[in-house]
Amino acid sequence: MNVMCENSQSREFRAVWIATVTNIDWPSQKGLTVEQQKEEYLKLLNDVTEMGMNAVVVQIKPTADAFYPSAYGPWSEYLTGVQGKDPGYDPLCFLLEEAHRRDLEFHAWFNPYRITMNHTDLNRLSADHPARKHPDWVVAYGSQLFYNPGIPKAQDFIVKGIEEVVKNYDIDAVHMDDYFYPYKIAGKEFPDFDTYEQYGKDRFANIEDWRRDNVNQLVKQINSAIKKQKPNVKFGISPFGVWRNKADDPTGSNTTAGMTNYDDLYADTREWIQKGYLDYIAPQIYWSIGFAPAAYDILVDWWKNEVNNRPVHLYIGQAAYKINNNSDPAWSDPEEYPRQIALNRTSHVSGSIHFSLKDLNRNPLGVKDRLTSDLYRTPALIPEMPWLNSKRETSHDPS
Repeated sequence: MNVMCENSQSREFRAVWIATVTNIDWPSQKGLTVEQQKEEYLKLLNDVTEMGMNAVVVQIKPTADAFYPSAYGPWSEYLTGVQGKDPGYDPLCFLLEEAHRRDLEFHAWFNPYRITMNHTDLNRLSADHPARKHPDWVVAYGSQLFYNPGIPKAQDFIVKGIEEVVKNYDIDAVHMDDYFYPYKIAGKEFPDFDTYEQYGKDRFANIEDWRRDNVNQLVKQINSAIKKQKPNVKFGISPFGVWRNKADDPTGSNTTAGMTNYDDLYADTREWIQKGYLDYIAPQIYWSIGFAPAAYDILVDWWKNEVNNRPVHLYIGQAAYKINNNSDPAWSDPEEYPRQIALNRTSHVSGSIHFSLKDLNRNPLGVKDRLTSDLYRTPALIPEMPWLNSKRETSHDPS
């Protein structure tokens, strides 16, 4: 029997995002055979375990579609190359079982509103796509289509689509990232004024507060739906790294970011933390230590205070994709990434999620080697959430 003694890193969330949108991480391209898809994923899981990770965050609904048979979206085109085409197996069932076989937690990653990546033509969607059946739920912005966050029926539909997975699969968590209202396009207003007139004007003095409430209600309802189905399933969100700048709110962070969750994405992360809608929050602090507009160290400290004494874990979204590939010279320093993880550990941060596996596997500046042989060399348990009836606990000790 292996006994793992408690130490400072004996409980640390060590996860990596596995993105499926545009085939970023998996599958590597559209139209691979079932055997090829499975082989690729098993190789990725081997990479994950070799690096000392204990969880994967896998994107199973990237564009209002599905990597599993669903009543709330067609089969994803990123599997077969054709949206709506059955891949011949249940990918989510396979992804989940193989992760659990390796004692990895499986966090099912959903994008709630996004329907398309690079076009606004409903007729290009599969014939069975819900967006074609409910065009009144859909709004075009820039070169993309989205479910309109302000329409109650669309919101209910999104919640039920997530509830379907919680009910049917043994996932450990539901995960969402930073895509709420879309990132703003200069000179273009999100076209939801008519929706505001219909659903929000009588309750909210301005459209911005109404948008924030739409997202708040979605987050609240998803959490309730998860816990109603399976109280032990976690719910986590990985928002953009800045809630608000100090110039706009004295309680905001000492940053001068060009955009923020609250003012631009209408994602009021503070509300979710304070109201207990989440089990973990993983801000994407994709900047270096000391970076003037938005310093990693300043933001870690700010987020730590946000979750202080609340039943919400703080993990940090780490920018593996920026290592040795960015205009900020700090990312050319092989010690920047290890310094960030060291800072997390001295700041009582409960762990990290790395974006993304593809970037770690490139091993820029030897970061994959560093994780394997140093930073994540000692196995770690998933941090406990005493407010949940946690069911999965392993030491991730390969011996």
